Amino acid sequence: MQNTSKQYDAVISKCSALFNNKMKDYGSAWRILRLPSLTDQIFIKAQRIRSLQQNEIRKVDEGEVSEFIGIINYCIMALIQLDKGVVEQPDLTAEAAAILYDEKVSITRQLMLDKNHDYGEAWRDMRVSSLTDLILQKLLRVKQIEDNSGKTIVSEGIDANYQDMINYSVFALIHLNAASK
Repeated sequence: MQNTSKQYDAVISKCSALFNNKMKDYGSAWRILRLPSLTDQIFIKAQRIRSLQQNEIRKVDEGEVSEFIGIINYCIMALIQLDKGVVEQPDLTAEAAAILYDEKVSITRQLMLDKNHDYGEAWRDMRVSSLTDLILQKLLRVKQIEDNSGKTIVSEGIDANYQDMINYSVFALIHLNAASK
């Protein structure tokens, strides 16, 4: 479990650095995005990953790694939007966004640790393609919940699905990093 924590933190460190640099470039323009727009951005990235995994020919020189990082960062943005709501104009400084980012990561990381304990690190025996499929399944669930005005009868909410997508993406990146060594 200790190794998982270190690997998780290393992945999140890269994602956070990119998020913070993009905040410097673009500010918090993402704050105007409604939740379905963020879900669709995540969906596009997950679909591209699946295409990369299935197709032999790549026409754009970007691989799965950057797309999984994008999924993580968009999911964190979505979690922030769930709490703070959508705004008409960017309203967060880079510092405030970084604090919110870290808060969402901390909660999601703890969820990973709890589930990882209960599941015995089963993700380590999974394929990256299976993690991709699980992310796509979670996205379809989120879209359905959004179509139901955010209401569920017996299922976990949108936030739990975004957290799972973050954790699946981190696991995929850990696998991809190990495969590249």
